[in-house]
Amino acid sequence: MQLVVLILAAGSSSRMGSIKQLLSINEKTLLQHTLDLSIKIKSTKTLCILGAHAEEIMQKVEGKKIEFVINRNHKLGLSSSIIRGIEHLQEKKTSFDGLFILLADQPAIKIDYYDEMMRLFLKNKKKIIASTYENGPGVPAIFPAVFTKDLLQITGDKGAKEFLQKNKNKTLSPQTPVNLLDIDTPKDYKHFIGTL
Repeated sequence: MQLVVLILAAGSSSRMGSIKQLLSINEKTLLQHTLDLSIKIKSTKTLCILGAHAEEIMQKVEGKKIEFVINRNHKLGLSSSIIRGIEHLQEKKTSFDGLFILLADQPAIKIDYYDEMMRLFLKNKKKIIASTYENGPGVPAIFPAVFTKDLLQITGDKGAKEFLQKNKNKTLSPQTPVNLLDIDTPKDYKHFIGTL
């Protein structure tokens, strides 16, 4: 099973007012939490897509088993980072059965949740495994390689979400309870720190 983990961490953190990826949570940066967790996922390769503040972020995180890829078009939204990741894999001629897309700003997710996503995917290799939000499916999600061409067509900040909405009939979701909180604003950060 060739699985590639794609961590989306290219945003400019405009609503946060500081570099979100470097926020401190239990003496680790927000991005480091995601990087450390991603290494526990049984994958063949892990890519972290950076954009805004890339050089500063790379100096402050450790990821020996992680390949950092720069997205120069990060202002075009999350979709551009997914596309950049896929293009990088194509440039390197990396074959894969699935693409496991994670966000860098969801520190409440535990490895048990990712493990269940993996188990579901191994049993249903033609299905998308997506997370469940109030307004429908979203990432973290595992996309079978057959959807690669479709993912290269998505646009904007909600491209993957819109794609998942259109493909609900091809999607399964884990049953493990999970906190999918995104840390986007100082209020989100303060709230999350208060729960630790």
